[in-house]
Amino acid sequence: MIGVLGGMGPLATVDFFAKVVAATSAQDDAGHVPLLIHSDPRIPGRPAALLQGGPSPLPALLAARDRLMAAGAQGLVMACNTAHYWHADLRKGCDLPFPSIVDVTCDAALLRFGVGARIGLVATRATLATGLFNTALQSRGLTWVATRQTALDDWVLPAIALVKAGKTAQAGPLLAQAIAQMQADGASGIILACTEAPMALAHAPHSVQALCLDSTQALAQATVAMWQQLQTPSHQDGTHG
Repeated sequence: MIGVLGGMGPLATVDFFAKVVAATSAQDDAGHVPLLIHSDPRIPGRPAALLQGGPSPLPALLAARDRLMAAGAQGLVMACNTAHYWHADLRKGCDLPFPSIVDVTCDAALLRFGVGARIGLVATRATLATGLFNTALQSRGLTWVATRQTALDDWVLPAIALVKAGKTAQAGPLLAQAIAQMQADGASGIILACTEAPMALAHAPHSVQALCLDSTQALAQATVAMWQQLQTPSHQDGTHG
């Protein structure tokens, strides 16, 4: 089974679970991806740790990772973009496949938008500050369009907070305004680099949704592909060559 480090936040984890199910080509229950979901909303806040000197979530993330490994997980994923600042630390001492949401999303962006595309990011201030997506986009020949502080403060961050409070319908119009601003600034595509954003975008106009690439969806598809790879004979008999 695949272990999921979730709870960051709970609705985002539910959304990820639903997208894994939808991305799976299955004829019956047994054809779906077996998931072991560790959804703990008590993991310390990632933005607070990165920007305000708050407690690091790494100890809690490591404990969650170890519980999943001890429970028999054959691969791992983490349904939170900002938490991927600690992805390299979580890979230490872990020999399971553990794809990064940043990498799989930027791979998908390259396929969808093409080399040279200018990409806007709907993300937390902390995700933007780490530069995780900037580096990954640049390595694939894509360009990041900087997010205006006013768009971040007035639209993006309030929309994310509304989703965390369960008010997804109210969040949609705010994200739509932020995305319109990014498009006006030259973005030809938008990455929803926060797992709360897709739920808000469900309430935005279709024309806005069409511009966007969902990082949760990209991770869900990578999860299905990982499980399928784990079912190949070379993995089941312990060989990898």
